[in-house]
Amino acid sequence: MLSRILAFLCFTILIAACQPPAAERLGSHLPAAEILGKPGYTAISFGGYRHASRDTVPTIAELKEDLAILRAMGIKVLRTYNTQQFGETANLLEAIKQMKDADPTFEMYVMLGAWINRKDAFTANPDHTQEDADNNKAEIDTAVSMANAYPDIVKVIAVGNEAMVHWAASYFVEPGIILKWVKHLRQLRDDKKLPADIWITSSDNFASWGGGDSSYFKPDLDSLIKAVDYISMHTYPFHDSHYNPAYWQVPATEKSLPATQQISAAMDRAANYAKTQYQSVQAYVKRLGVSKPIHIGETGWASVDTHLYGAEGSKAADEYKQKLYYDHLRAWTDSAGIACFFFEAFDEPLKDARNVNGSENHFGLINIQGEAKYALWSMVDQGVFKGLTRNGRAIGKTFGGDSTALLSSILPPALAK
Repeated sequence: MLSRILAFLCFTILIAACQPPAAERLGSHLPAAEILGKPGYTAISFGGYRHASRDTVPTIAELKEDLAILRAMGIKVLRTYNTQQFGETANLLEAIKQMKDADPTFEMYVMLGAWINRKDAFTANPDHTQEDADNNKAEIDTAVSMANAYPDIVKVIAVGNEAMVHWAASYFVEPGIILKWVKHLRQLRDDKKLPADIWITSSDNFASWGGGDSSYFKPDLDSLIKAVDYISMHTYPFHDSHYNPAYWQVPATEKSLPATQQISAAMDRAANYAKTQYQSVQAYVKRLGVSKPIHIGETGWASVDTHLYGAEGSKAADEYKQKLYYDHLRAWTDSAGIACFFFEAFDEPLKDARNVNGSENHFGLINIQGEAKYALWSMVDQGVFKGLTRNGRAIGKTFGGDSTALLSSILPPALAK
């Protein structure tokens, strides 16, 4: 009998030793709380459009191509922006499902965005107190359907994207409208009409979460902060290199430094600028007596621009600076346990269809030709993308991998006045 017991114990220990770690075993059953900001769950904003219009929706096959590239990069969490307005999100969820079915080790989760508009959005007659009820209901209803159809993939629903920030003058809504839909989704979850482990939030500019001026400080915002499961805030030092350039410009004490050192110091300031905006939201939330996670739903740095951020503007846009910002933000957020949805994985030419070199088209880490930008050159060197293609092209390096050519394209910021 004793020998049988010992044999059984040895067998049990052997089986346990062969099991993967708990997180790996759980895989797709992990709740949002165990994904956001956790080691090994790197996040990124995703759009797979390859043309200058949303009329040409990425196919499931094209999206699988993108997903294979993202997996190779170590990405496991994607952020999307619409549900029913365009066809990409439905194709993306199905592409992930098919890849999971084909390979049980494939892990990819989605922060599903539902686009929220005010009434008569993008017209000359804004009424920010009223919503586009038909569109918003359709977006939310579709988000619910998608979350229920893909419970192992959709882990977050975000109500609106920069839907409350005042500079979004053509479509922003008051916090009460976002709050209404957040409460609606929470009620569905309480009623078991949504997966119990899904998190509900809104993804907006830091100012919209109380980190800006007092025009945002409203009772409905305070109620919204208490209602969401976590806060998803955006920070863009890149844009403020034009709109708030004091932090960006080279001080007199640095004017004699080589260009690369001036740029390095400026990018240190950019990273600290982002941290300061994060801390301003933290401070507002703390004043409300609220304790909940704050993650970065969006931040990024464009690699090309011919206008406000190019050679005739703030001189912020280039691949060298993009890499420095990417490295800074990943190092900070990884060490702090903050999810950071870097914007974005791939360039999308539809963002500024009238200007091919407009900055909005060039926030991706991989360009439309399937070339890895400087931030990812080391991954190319390591063979991370070996055997992978995008639009039939192997993943190579921008500038042909010529670092001298890349460095010749960079400009330090202007001297402070």
